[in-house]
Amino acid sequence: MGSYPDEFPFNIMDVVELLRLRVRRQQSNSVYVDCPFCGDRRGKMNVNFVKNVWRCNYCGEHGGMLGLYARLNNTTTSDAYWEIAEALCDNCHEEHIRSGNEAPKLAVSTGSSFSGARADAGRHSTSERKTVPQSEKASPAEIHQTLSLLLAQLTLRPAHREHLRSPKRGLSDEQIESLGFKSTPPPFLCRSITARLIQMGCKVEGVPGFYRDDCGYWTMAFYKKTSGILIPAVGFDGRLQGFQIMLDVPLKDKDDPPEKAGTKYIWFSSSSKRDGASSGSPVHLVGDPSARVVYVIEGLLKADISHCLTGRTFAAIAGANNTSPLDPLFALLAQSGTEEIIEAHDMDKYNNQMTMAGASRIYLTARKYGMNCRRLTWNPNYKGFDDWQLVLHRENQRRKELERKTFKEQYLNGWCELAHIEDCTEQWQHRAESNIGLTEYLGLTREEHETFLRHGREALGVLLEPQRRSQRFVLYQLELDERKAIPFAFKGMEAVKKAGYEQPPAAQYRMVWTGEIYCPTGQSDTEILQRLFSELSVELPEGCNGRPMSLSDVVELEYPMKRIYYYVNGDTQFQQVKFSPMLAKKKVSGGA
Repeated sequence: MGSYPDEFPFNIMDVVELLRLRVRRQQSNSVYVDCPFCGDRRGKMNVNFVKNVWRCNYCGEHGGMLGLYARLNNTTTSDAYWEIAEALCDNCHEEHIRSGNEAPKLAVSTGSSFSGARADAGRHSTSERKTVPQSEKASPAEIHQTLSLLLAQLTLRPAHREHLRSPKRGLSDEQIESLGFKSTPPPFLCRSITARLIQMGCKVEGVPGFYRDDCGYWTMAFYKKTSGILIPAVGFDGRLQGFQIMLDVPLKDKDDPPEKAGTKYIWFSSSSKRDGASSGSPVHLVGDPSARVVYVIEGLLKADISHCLTGRTFAAIAGANNTSPLDPLFALLAQSGTEEIIEAHDMDKYNNQMTMAGASRIYLTARKYGMNCRRLTWNPNYKGFDDWQLVLHRENQRRKELERKTFKEQYLNGWCELAHIEDCTEQWQHRAESNIGLTEYLGLTREEHETFLRHGREALGVLLEPQRRSQRFVLYQLELDERKAIPFAFKGMEAVKKAGYEQPPAAQYRMVWTGEIYCPTGQSDTEILQRLFSELSVELPEGCNGRPMSLSDVVELEYPMKRIYYYVNGDTQFQQVKFSPMLAKKKVSGGA
C-alpha cells in the first residue's frame, strides 16, 4: 500500500524492540536474539544493526528489517514500513496518505503510547549502540603461526585428559597429543602469554580471540566462566583456523528452565572487544584431504573421535544448519579427488526438521561440485556417529561376558545346545583356579549333574526343558522419510503425545522382524523385553531389513490367547500400549 522512503527514520534495533525479541548478547556490529520463527531460545538469530539485516543460524531464515516485521505480522513490507513508523513516529498518517516519492521527515514521538518503550530502547538505536572497532583479519598463515605457538604455551589439565580418555570419548594419550587438545589458560595469564607471543614474532592483531584491553594492552578472551578444553579447527591446508571451547560448565541464561542443558561449545573469539576479530565458523577437516570419501558431521570433537575410531576423513561444521562454510571446502575437495560425501549428522535428523534441512543442503552443495552424496543411518540408540562407533568397539567385551555365564543359564535362554556342556566341562578342566566345583561351574543342581553323569545329556535335557519356554515376538519400527521428520522418532512416549497421538500411530510403522527366543519359565514381560533390547539394540539378525531396536519401536509379545504390545521407552523402560498391527506395513523379507 503506497511507497516508503529510501532513508528510514528507524533501524532494525527499533524493530527488534517493537517485536519484543530477546537480546542475548552483543558483538562488534550485531546482537544475537531468540528466533521468533523456529522458536529456539538460545540466541541463534544474528541481527546486524549496521546493515539492518538478520539471519537465524539454526533454522536459516533471513532477510531485512521490514521483512522481519512483515513475516511475523503476516503483512507486506510496504505496510510493515507504515506500521513501524506509526508506532515510533509522529506525522506518519499524513505522509502515508501522501504516499509520494519524497522521503517524509518523520519526527520521533514523545507522547505516543510507545514513547516509554522507545525511551527504554534508546540503547538499541544505531546512534547510541556503537559498533566496536575491529582489527582487519590476519592472513591464514599469521593466524596459524600465532595459534600454533599459543597451543605450545598451554597444557592439558589432568581432569580434562581423564574426560577425553573416558569411555564417553574413548581417546588414547597418543591421540590426544596428536589432535592438539589443551586446557584454556587462567584469565590472569592472558596478558603475559600474549606479550610472550608478540616477543616471539607472532602477530596478534586480527587473530580471533585477541584484543586490546581498557589499558591498551593486547590480551586474549579467556574467562573463568568459559574455561574448558580447546579444540583446534584445522582447514583443508592443514593450518589452524581457530578454536572451539568445550565448556566445563555450560552457559545458561538466568531465566532458562532448570532442565535446559545450556550452551556446551563456544568459539574462541574477540568480536565484541576493542580491536578484536571474529572467529567466524570455520569448517574443521581431520584425515586425508584427498580421500575419495569424506564424511560431514556436526561438531569438531565428534569429528576427531570418529576419525580416530575409523581412520576415515571427516569435515566438521559447528551446527547442523551451518552448512554455508562447506561450499568453498567442497570446491577444494572436488579438485583433490573426492568423489563422495557422506552426511553423518546425529540421528535427531529424523525428528528435527531443522537438522534435516541442514542435511539436505549438504546434498545440494555436494552435487554442485559433481560429487555424489548419501545419508548415513546407524543404530538409533546412539545419537552420534562417534557414540555408535565406541559401542561397536566395546561389543567384544559384551561377548566375553556372555561366555562367562554358566551352561545352564545359556541353555535356558537358548544361547547354546545341550552338546555345549562338553565344551564347558573341558573349559573347567583347563581353568587355572580350582576353587569351584564342576557342578557349580555348570550351574546345575546336584540331581541334574548326577543325571547327566549316569544317563547322558539327553536325560539332562528332559530335566531342563520344563524350566524354559518359547516366546514369540514381532518388532515394528517407524518408516523414516528423508524429506519429512517424525517428531517422536527415537524418542519416548512423551514425545508421541506431544506430537498429538495418544497411542503409537501404527500406520507409520512397518513390521521388520518376527522372531522366537527361549527364556526361563516364569520370566516376566519386562525381563524378556530387557533381554530383547540388550541383544537386538546392537544388531538385528541377518535378513532383517530394519534397524537395531531402539526408542519409538513397538514390540509384540505373542501368547496362546492374546498379544501384548509395548512401546520402547528406554533401554530398561517399556510402556504397554494399544497398537493395531493390521494398519502397519508388512515386512519386506526375512523373519523366523
